[in-house]
Formats: sequence, C-alpha cells, structure tokens
Amino acid sequence: MERTLPRVLLAAPKSGAGKTTVVCGLLQALVNRGMHPAACKCGPDYIDPLFHSEVIGAKGCNLDLFFTAEDTARHLLAQSADGCEIAVLEGVMGYYDGLGGVTDRASAYHVATATETPVILVLDARGTSLSLCAQIKGFLEFRKPSSIQAVLLNRCSAMQFPMLQKAIAAECGVPVLGYLPALPQCALESRHLGLVTAQEVADLQEKLRILAETLTETVDLEALLNLARSAPPLHWEEAEPALERTDGPVLAVAKDKAFCFYYRENFRLLQALGAKIVEFSPLTDKELPPCDGLYLGGGYPELYTKQLSENRTMRESIAEAIRAGLPTFAECGGFLYLHQEMTGEDGTFPMVGVIPGGCRNTGKLRRFGYVTLTAKRDNLLCGAGESIRAHEFHYFESDSSGAAFHAEKPVTGRGWECIHATDTLFAGFPHLYFPANPEFARRFVRRMRGVQ
Repeated sequence: MERTLPRVLLAAPKSGAGKTTVVCGLLQALVNRGMHPAACKCGPDYIDPLFHSEVIGAKGCNLDLFFTAEDTARHLLAQSADGCEIAVLEGVMGYYDGLGGVTDRASAYHVATATETPVILVLDARGTSLSLCAQIKGFLEFRKPSSIQAVLLNRCSAMQFPMLQKAIAAECGVPVLGYLPALPQCALESRHLGLVTAQEVADLQEKLRILAETLTETVDLEALLNLARSAPPLHWEEAEPALERTDGPVLAVAKDKAFCFYYRENFRLLQALGAKIVEFSPLTDKELPPCDGLYLGGGYPELYTKQLSENRTMRESIAEAIRAGLPTFAECGGFLYLHQEMTGEDGTFPMVGVIPGGCRNTGKLRRFGYVTLTAKRDNLLCGAGESIRAHEFHYFESDSSGAAFHAEKPVTGRGWECIHATDTLFAGFPHLYFPANPEFARRFVRRMRGVQ
C-alpha cells in the first residue's frame, strides 16, 4: 500500500526541552489556517496525546517500534492521518534515546528513519549561543543519515534569534525555521508521571491561542509545510488481522479524570473486532452500565481515592460483576482500583475489593520501561506460553502484584512475576498495546461474546 502524507517529526536532545509545548502550539496554528493535522507520539506516552487531542480531536496514534514492526508503524501512521493534510509527530525523550538507554532502537530517530519523516530539532536556547552549533553538529553526525532537516529554537528572545540563525546556518548547514520565546504563562505543569492531563490545565485553550499566535509570527510556517511536503510516500504491507465483525458485545470503558490513559489504537482494534464501546465514570456514575466486558485503564486514581471510595454503589456493582465472571481487563490505575484499599493523596480508603490487600505510593519510581509479558497459564487474553510487549511506569506498589505472567526487560533480561489472570480477569501494572499482538484483543472480544 502507498499513501502520500506530508509529515514532520519534532525531536529534542532531551526531555523537558519543550517538544509538547511547541507541538501543541504548532497544531493550533495549523488548525487556525484551516488545516486538519494529525498528531502522533513516538513511544508509549499517554499524556502528550491527550494534549494533542484537545487541539485536533481524536486523530492520531502512538508510534512505538518496541511494540510493533516498522511496517505496522507506517500503516498506523497512514491510518491515523486519514483525511488529514499533514501529520505532526512528537519525539520521545532525547532524539537518539532508545531501549535500555544504550541503543537507538525504538527511539524517535528510529521512528523518523522507519517512516522517512523529516526531522526538526527543537533546541533550548537559554544560556547558550555558539555552543548550540556544536550540539547540532553532534546530532547531525551521530547517525548517518540523521534525518534532521531543520532547527527550531525554544525559549529564544527576538534579539537573540537573528544572530543564532545566521551562526547555525553558517556552521551547520541547516535552516533555522524560527523560534518560540519564553512564555511563562503558557507553561504546562508536570507531575510524577509527566505532564498533568489536558483536562487539568487551567485556561488550556487560552494557552494554545497564545502559543499559536506567537508561533505564527516567529516561525516560517510555509517553510515548515514545504519540509513536510518533501517527505516521500509511505509504503506498507496490508497486515490487518482477519477481523470478526459482529453486532458486537458491549465493552464498558472507565473514562474520567481518574482513568484516562488509553491507547487509541487499542480502541480501534477492539471496535474493528466488533466491540461496542460505552464510556462510564467510576467517579460520578452510580453503577456499571449494562455490558459484556469491562476495561479499566490507567490514570491518576490516587488523586481521587476518597471520591472513588465514597461512590460505594459503583464499587459494589463492579465487584459483583467481576465475581460473577464479567470479562475484565484492568491495567495500572485500573488495577489499583480493584484492590481492597488504596492509599492516595487524601488518605487510605476501601476500593472495589477483588484484588487482595492494599496499594500505596512509594514516592519513587518502582518499575519503568518496556517489558515482554509471557503467560504462565491460560487466561482471559491468551494461552500459556503466549506473549505480548507492554510498558510499565508507576510509583505505586501492591501487596499482591500477581504471578500469572513473567515480565522480562528487553535489554538487561531482568525479570519478575506479575499480573492476576483467570479465565475472566486480567489485572496488573503493565499497560498493553494490543496491536503488538492482536490475538490478545481478539480473545478478549471472543470472551465478551461468550466464546472460549
């Protein structure tokens, strides 16, 4: 398959350089021009895409080359940008930072290379001048070809910019498309898992308006669009699994301020397999809606422990349904919610109660990064010995993490046991990306339909 898709990837030397701020402002600026951009995030991050969707709606995806093959990533990119004139990809961490911190596999560079996407390097210009040229040259030379076609300066003053633009062009041979000045009023607040969610940002639309208007004045958007149009056509093999389209079982998905970390590709695949998604709120709804399956995603339930606990009718309806055999998939925050109790920011409170013991914030990162999960026994999502690639990122620990799967790190090989899994339940800290092994999604939908 082939599709012409103008596209650029915005990368940076490290996290915290302002990629998300620049990307959100750019997306809003493109929307203001009457365009319909798609936005994709490199890596497994949930939070940045929430900001993207606040700007452009539901279009976009995660592009992660640990989870999927390069061909699948190209297909996901083309699929996610259907009906859009341009795709804006946001990098992850530093441009070359990949698996284990010692490889470039699954890095933003890897995504740029696999998708043949021109790269704009976003650099923080605070407190530096000619040294930026040394940094740029290092990034241009570290891998060949680097795919870096231009530079954009962040936190750069109008007075600084002409001098830096001239020096970078002369020393490095790459154009500087513009700059974004320091805008403290547009800062996006962080929390232990990264940025706070888009729903929590006060005056988000006003921040985006200021960013877009500023970028329109300080960045050569026509040059950026021309760079995007220089990308060659995307090529991929049609690799969709044989899908089972039915009138479909109803999948209840927890969706509110406490549960909001989901891969959109998971929903797309589940829906393609026939599932009908119905959203509900464990915070405010009285009970679980009529459904054939339950999906409790990640998020920040620890910020709402008291409210979640006080919604007793919801907790009881979920507990009753799970104990009665409702097919249930719960990951990270959803897994925490199923415990007997949770210690959050407002105290220790009873939760759903189907996972024994309690869970609490340890104040430090417990497990972070990619894992491969291999089943030790048949369960809701797969048979014994089957595996899927997944991701963990949490500060919480549980009295009962489960032992139905073995998790193994991709570079070090370090492993541990995890996840509660039965014929009707899959609950644990790891986040699953169903396109990494579509059979897990297919089996989930079959179980919802009552098929073994």
